[in-house]
Amino acid sequence: MKTTITKLIMILLSITAYESHAQQQQKTISKEERKEAVKFLSETEAGLLKTISNLTEAQLTFKPAADKWSVEDCVKHIAASETNLWQMVEASLKKSANPEARSGIKAADSVLIKAVEDRSHKSKTFAALEPANSPYKTVPEALAAFKADRAKLISFVKNTQDDLRNHVSVLPIGTFDAYQLILLISAHTQRHTQQITEIMASTNFPK
Repeated sequence: MKTTITKLIMILLSITAYESHAQQQQKTISKEERKEAVKFLSETEAGLLKTISNLTEAQLTFKPAADKWSVEDCVKHIAASETNLWQMVEASLKKSANPEARSGIKAADSVLIKAVEDRSHKSKTFAALEPANSPYKTVPEALAAFKADRAKLISFVKNTQDDLRNHVSVLPIGTFDAYQLILLISAHTQRHTQQITEIMASTNFPK
């Protein structure tokens, strides 16, 4: 009888441990989500750095028109946005999970990425993220900050056990979970890398 009770207790403990592990697993992003986010972050970082490598000062500061951004402006904006958007992710994770807010999410991950990257739809950035208000004075300074922030973000995605899908932020531009905000950061980099390519394709771009 004692042996039977002991076995029963062991079985119950095993079931409890399994359920606890399963719940923990459900509260983190999947291996595929983790892999895709890291890949996207790495690719967009590499794409930006490759696009602007070896540009001269004249090329960095060239503007297609007086009211248009230069490559330098784009880089400063990307760097400032990287910090700002990551702070939004951190802020959402410091709050309690709010899965009930997921009903407000209207865009799937792939749709969000395409929408942010789509340069045919123009939007004005927040004043704090305008190049003129950037905390970075030079392209090297902005790039150093960008690379440092991106390295931290990639490390975070690789290692976090946070419940990214159930920390939801309601923003003026829409409702997104923390994982989607990370994808948005990467897509935003890609959007402005495309803008840089457009600047470099301008007729009067310095040779």
